[in-house]
Amino acid sequence: MVNIEFPIKLAKNRVWRTYQGGAKLNDLQNRNDDIYFPEEWIASTVVARNVGREHIQNEGLSVLEANENISLKDIIEQNHTQCLGDKSNMGVLVKIIDSSERLTIQVHPDKTKAMELFSSEYGKTESWYILNKPNEGKQPYIYLGFKEGVTREHWKHLFDTQNIEGMLECLHKFDVKEGDTVLIEGGIPHAIGENCFLLETQEPTDYTIRVEKTTPAGLTIADSMCHQGLGFDKMFDCFNYDGKSRQETYDKWFIKPTNISEEITGIIDIPFFGAQKIEVDGNLKLNLNDEFSVLYVLEGEGELKVGDKVEKISASDQLFVPSIIKELEFNSTTPLKIVQCFGPK
Repeated sequence: MVNIEFPIKLAKNRVWRTYQGGAKLNDLQNRNDDIYFPEEWIASTVVARNVGREHIQNEGLSVLEANENISLKDIIEQNHTQCLGDKSNMGVLVKIIDSSERLTIQVHPDKTKAMELFSSEYGKTESWYILNKPNEGKQPYIYLGFKEGVTREHWKHLFDTQNIEGMLECLHKFDVKEGDTVLIEGGIPHAIGENCFLLETQEPTDYTIRVEKTTPAGLTIADSMCHQGLGFDKMFDCFNYDGKSRQETYDKWFIKPTNISEEITGIIDIPFFGAQKIEVDGNLKLNLNDEFSVLYVLEGEGELKVGDKVEKISASDQLFVPSIIKELEFNSTTPLKIVQCFGPK
């Protein structure tokens, strides 16, 4: 029987993707996963949409570290109110993304298009919190948003001719650094660049429209992985063609951190989800406000305490914190850096 009055430690959860990466994750987790497993899905109740891997049951679903036959999804379904309070579902998915190549140019539906095209109550608005350390390999970068003047007709022509350089020229390119937070609203084209190490908080779907039929490393992408079943015309309904200047793009979607307390920094706080960074050098008690959350330990070692129960935590641990828990206490052995993520308001 699972004790839901204590944070639930989850097993490592690497997921296959169409792009290469994962070296930093391997170092963090002391693993040697294949280069096509560049993502760690955290407290996931979402199944990955990977064409050709449908035989792999429930790829992407989080399971307990102590018993991999029990999924987080099962626990929540069996203890809904204690886990989620008055929320109907988690409404959020958290990932670590570790790229060694540029990801293909892509877009995700917003809520309106997700319902219209996929009959889904969730789109895939997301945020990226950059984890790269200074001077750690090549300069990380991203592509984000259309420049002014890009039309659907021009964008589809570039796709039809697979003019990748032309597509990239339509998007704004930004260098990024540790601590940057970027919001990617549904409908906004984007691509994570080479050597990006980041934490992604997103709506809980895996709808990804891709406009490159071959990855930069040369992997051929199945047609259905490009259009997600919509077809090569309808998929262009997912894009928002309202282009912006570079400064407008930066001002709108690069999110400034907020100082919550000496130990806590706000990363992002929007209706879709929220996240904050917790730094512990010694002892910290954290009130939870009757709200479930997800913890990912980025650095350090220590202990997590609820009441009389104590569990050791260290870098790369992921935990689901049920809403029934009112307070967490952290004690660090070496300074802890933890990201705490929240579901929709």
